[in-house]
Amino acid sequence: MFPISLTLTDRRVVVVGGGPVAERKVRALREARARVTVISPDLTRELARAAEAGEIVWTARLFAFGDCAGALLAFAATDDAGINAAVVVDAHKHGILVNDAADSGRGDFITPAVHRAGSLTVTVDSSGLSPSFTARIRDELAVQFDARYARAAATLGALRERVLVVVPLDRRAAVMRHFAERDIDDLASMPPGAIEHEVERAVDTIGGVRPSELSTLVCATRASALAMWQTRSVMAQLAGGGIPSTVLTVTTKGDTIQDRPLAAIGADGVFVKELERALREGRADYAVHSCKDLPSTLPDDMVIAAIGKREDPRDAFCSDHYASFEALPPGARVGTSSPRRRALLRALRPDLTYLDIRGNVDTRLRKLADGEYDAIVLAAAGLKRLELSATHTVPFALDLLVPAVAQGALAIEMRAGDPRIKRVRELLNDPLSELAVHTERAFLRTLRGGCAVPVGAHATYDGEFLLMHAAIAAADGSTVVRGDRRVTTTSAKEMEATGVALAEAMLAEGGAALLDAPEAGHAGVLAGQLFLLPRTVERPSRIAAALREAGAEVIEAVDGAAALAALAGRTPNAILFPSSGSVRAIAAYLAERHGARPLIAAMGPLSAAAAKDAGWPADVIAPEADVAAFVHTVTHFVLEHTK
Repeated sequence: MFPISLTLTDRRVVVVGGGPVAERKVRALREARARVTVISPDLTRELARAAEAGEIVWTARLFAFGDCAGALLAFAATDDAGINAAVVVDAHKHGILVNDAADSGRGDFITPAVHRAGSLTVTVDSSGLSPSFTARIRDELAVQFDARYARAAATLGALRERVLVVVPLDRRAAVMRHFAERDIDDLASMPPGAIEHEVERAVDTIGGVRPSELSTLVCATRASALAMWQTRSVMAQLAGGGIPSTVLTVTTKGDTIQDRPLAAIGADGVFVKELERALREGRADYAVHSCKDLPSTLPDDMVIAAIGKREDPRDAFCSDHYASFEALPPGARVGTSSPRRRALLRALRPDLTYLDIRGNVDTRLRKLADGEYDAIVLAAAGLKRLELSATHTVPFALDLLVPAVAQGALAIEMRAGDPRIKRVRELLNDPLSELAVHTERAFLRTLRGGCAVPVGAHATYDGEFLLMHAAIAAADGSTVVRGDRRVTTTSAKEMEATGVALAEAMLAEGGAALLDAPEAGHAGVLAGQLFLLPRTVERPSRIAAALREAGAEVIEAVDGAAALAALAGRTPNAILFPSSGSVRAIAAYLAERHGARPLIAAMGPLSAAAAKDAGWPADVIAPEADVAAFVHTVTHFVLEHTK
């Protein structure tokens, strides 16, 4: 026998049988987070509850050949030897490993008894000779390896993370052996705040080196999952070259303000300036950025020390219901926070509804899964780094949806003149990625643009040929100026000159007019529309944020007096009622007529009934009582009736 630990998270496993044996198998598989399909005419009570709750998939019939297809593993767990044998044959036909619970010799593997204590897993196997004896040993081990061992294992995991980024490569094994041999109670009771001190003390004790001699650098980073992944990747590379780092997490303006689109808060540098302040004040020695977040020109006291190897630069279509961007029905709700993506997508599909979406990658995918959007568009690099995806994740062609400048690349920013720049560059810089990124940034500088304008550029360099695509778009997607270049060069200066020349040509071909248009990057389909949105709570309104992103002016009022004051004699195009309470909130305003009657939109039947009772029957009611459906309904109805 050859023991292995197999990761089953979100992998399909077929269990044939619905009795007590199958129940035990399913219980263990669910603990391993597998996607379990049970095939059996009937189920035990526990399995039936799991099926009803949607925790397993139940196929209510006898096994049939072909049922094992597409699974990672199969389990034959019936009390019928003939059916179990058929399951084994079917699994082998499809190249799938199978466990026969009744005959270990007929299957490919057996399942050991397992004891788990936190992240620590202990397995016991008697090669099928005596399952009862195996269970006894497992239970005896459970007494020995109690919760203390779980805490100790968690401590060792935290120590290992610290060791990987602080301790030079040639000393790591010795330091980790030192900790693994520590008393279990010491490890179990070690507070998280002591980890850094314990690692430095271990290095001092074992290697005879003072911690100060490790020249530890401080890395400034945002605290999002993607930012921390990027930071850990960079820190690990530096540590491998003998430069350990510690982390300083910084909250940026872009992280703090989540209820407004990036363009509305001055998107250029919103994820950067606080990190640069930490460098400038000496609180950090380097910062790790998604290079696309950097303004096209850095402050004089800052430099890009290195550009890391570029990940997939493309944008990716993500949806749980539609297989592709082309498959979206007219009016479908597409979430994106990027003026560039929105403008270029509108040029391809003006029949869709584009809504702002904010939050980290996992937050945006959760909003998609919750049905707030029919699809969203994200950077493929972030999805790949975090190993995340939607049911349907399809990258766009580079020349169709041209990526943001430097998308997919990491930039390491340091103070100009720092003597450690040379060593950091040696360890982190990828020359081909750097040449391509600098070409794109030269293009952007020539346009005098930042990440808030609808501009895309992408260059690739293979050591001989430079290929570049670029696009400048009107905010509403009505006009797109595209350009490309293919040149043979080995000179970085010539490559940057190519980016400058392409930008100048595209400006002359109509790009300048698009960039000089009023509020370039901010206009939307609801530009010129005035909405009155009564409010009953103080928290930021997702409805208001989405409508403002589409270009509308939204007056939020907590009572009739506030509505009158904010409108200052103007008549809104529409009054929006998201709840019956919102109708009551501006009852004083509704009691009087104020010019032409605006359109009335209600989120659901209760708010519609309240509006009718107040003498303002709804002209349109959202089909679902949720924010996304309401915004979608309001947008289409208002555009249709105010042409």
